[in-house]
Amino acid sequence: MIEASPNMPWFKGWTWFPRGAGTTLLEAIDNIRPAKREVERPLRLPIQNVYKVGGIGTVPVGRVQTGILKPGMAVTIAPTNITTEVRSVEMHHERLVEAIPGDNVGFNVKNVSVKDIKRGYVVGDLENDPPRKAKSFIAQMIILNHPGEIHNGYQPVLDCHTAHIACEFTEIQLKMDRQTGKVLEENPKTIKSGDAAVILMTPSKPMVVEAFTNYASLGRFAVRDMKQIVGVGVIRSVTKADPGK
Repeated sequence: MIEASPNMPWFKGWTWFPRGAGTTLLEAIDNIRPAKREVERPLRLPIQNVYKVGGIGTVPVGRVQTGILKPGMAVTIAPTNITTEVRSVEMHHERLVEAIPGDNVGFNVKNVSVKDIKRGYVVGDLENDPPRKAKSFIAQMIILNHPGEIHNGYQPVLDCHTAHIACEFTEIQLKMDRQTGKVLEENPKTIKSGDAAVILMTPSKPMVVEAFTNYASLGRFAVRDMKQIVGVGVIRSVTKADPGK
């Protein structure tokens, strides 16, 4: 942990560290650099819970994924397209002048009822690429564990950020090689455990998702059915609903 072991002469250190080689655990820890926080991106904050606090009002709680949340900001809450103003932001009972990615915060919103918002909704900046409801999306996924064959029309539950919503496999477009990504079959009738596929999916209820390349935390998901994880994947692209719908 602190000194290099004489029993491992073959180990030359972690040469992939940006600050040079390291041969001990302590050196490895010293070489770890904090992940870059995406403060320059538009705001995305999936809601985990919503509380009604006496004397304050409606307080959604969640973790900032990208962007900055500040008191006084005009925000939109999707997929219901509620527009409101952030009155205050708190973390660990302390008021913040701003919240950045990685912060778990509670924030008071103006003129919004607790009944109007719920877990799985997403908060974004009204003026900068606000989040919108997804009509459908194209996902690339791997089937990990399913006892039978999956056809078009299959409707499992998707866990994506804090949302848990049933989504239909509207069209299985491609079957692919898991390792190379090579297309093996177009429009296959079925897929099964071990297969990788590209699928057009349609949420059964209003839902906010994003392409993985744009907002990674809102673009990866797990598929659940029969009380187990059926598959995992990422979202390639999203067809969003019109702002007024």
